[in-house]
Amino acid sequence: MTINKRLGKHTINFATPISISAFASVVGPLEKKGPLGDYFQYTMEDNYDGEMSWEKSEQKMMQHALEIALAKRGYLSKDLDYFLAGDLLNQIICANFTARSLGVPFFGLYGACSTLVEGLILGSIIIDGGFGERVGVAASSHHETAERQLRFPTEMVVQRPMTAQWTVTGSGAYILEKNIGDVVITQGVVGKILDMGMANASDLGSAMAPAAADTIVQYFKDTQRNPQDIDLIVTGDLGNIGRILCEELVLQQGYDISKNFSDCGVLIYDPSQDTHAGGSGCGCSASVLAGYLIPKLIEGSLNSIFIVGTGALLSPTSTQQGETIPSIAHGVVIQRK
Repeated sequence: MTINKRLGKHTINFATPISISAFASVVGPLEKKGPLGDYFQYTMEDNYDGEMSWEKSEQKMMQHALEIALAKRGYLSKDLDYFLAGDLLNQIICANFTARSLGVPFFGLYGACSTLVEGLILGSIIIDGGFGERVGVAASSHHETAERQLRFPTEMVVQRPMTAQWTVTGSGAYILEKNIGDVVITQGVVGKILDMGMANASDLGSAMAPAAADTIVQYFKDTQRNPQDIDLIVTGDLGNIGRILCEELVLQQGYDISKNFSDCGVLIYDPSQDTHAGGSGCGCSASVLAGYLIPKLIEGSLNSIFIVGTGALLSPTSTQQGETIPSIAHGVVIQRK
């Protein structure tokens, strides 16, 4: 029987569920002190981790996460058919510099903080289509590198508004294969860009919330499913403000997700850590999914999650020129076998 791989306008149905055969998370010291600290595989001693710059530290973090994931399966980098990765820095240098040591086909991705989920969708498409058997996917962010590039250098000690989020210092890496392991990607949802006219780069949660809500609602419409059919719906990094707004926007479309909805940027920090509106960054969803959520699936406390990666597609140049903030959200459904 032929399976319809396209459901509605945005949803992909994989003919054979794609296994997440291995995964790993690496985070910084602040993330270690948060509520999920004990779940992450490796914690850096400080935000330099023995390197001469924050950028080199972030690249090392991504490489380390990938090495841990590969080691779990007894693989070397040459065993990958493709490597898909991205980060927040200009020309995605962390991903590029990680890939230069691997010697395997590489796709560099940029979807801002939706990059990890974008990579999981594309990696699953590669395997489902028969174009490869084993794909590595990774994403990273670093508080200091992101501040220097996208906001104000840390050394300037600029006062942050309460709507601002704290970029997570973290990375997550994943190995995708067929029929290996107990956790599988069954569906992907490709989002579309929405721009609601917001221009405040210090309130990205509100800018991204409409895109997240649109992707969540689109999934329910495409599949004829309801919120109660998923154990946990979790966004990537809307933070405290964006999460509330997203929930309200989804409810306006007739879907109540209040009982099983959360956000990685809310989960990763405790309010006492004073991150203001919560966590953000490519490494937010990447590290929380690998460190916390997938283990919950494996142990059986969750049977299914719908993770929606959220990205604000701005740049320093667009902000300086007064442009509004286009945003996007991609989703994947991950289940226990």
